[in-house]
Amino acid sequence: MAAKVLIIDDEPLIAKVLAVRLQSAGYETETAFDGEEGLEKIKSFSPDLAIIDIGLPKIDGNTICELIKTSEKTKRIKVIMLTGKKMVADLEKAFGSGADAYVPKPYEWERLLEKIKKLGF
Repeated sequence: MAAKVLIIDDEPLIAKVLAVRLQSAGYETETAFDGEEGLEKIKSFSPDLAIIDIGLPKIDGNTICELIKTSEKTKRIKVIMLTGKKMVADLEKAFGSGADAYVPKPYEWERLLEKIKKLGF
């Protein structure tokens, strides 16, 4: 059974390209374009992995990550933060909210895929 990956990014092109790449690598995907939609999809799609941008409208990525990791129903979901934020403080905040990995934008597909595989998918 294919691992389920939820992509939450407010840039539709990035979300679409990432979804196509993941699907061609054998993953099942869903996309969301803001934090509220992302939380709804977490409930309805039950992903194994969430790839989340930090700078999202409505609810930011760090808050979503924290909500995922502190809920009994969702804490098993692995989280990769995929973001243009590159400051050390951003990295620390992402891991502080429970992120399992951090990949800066623009991302290299092979590097992102390697992180996904390291998380067991």
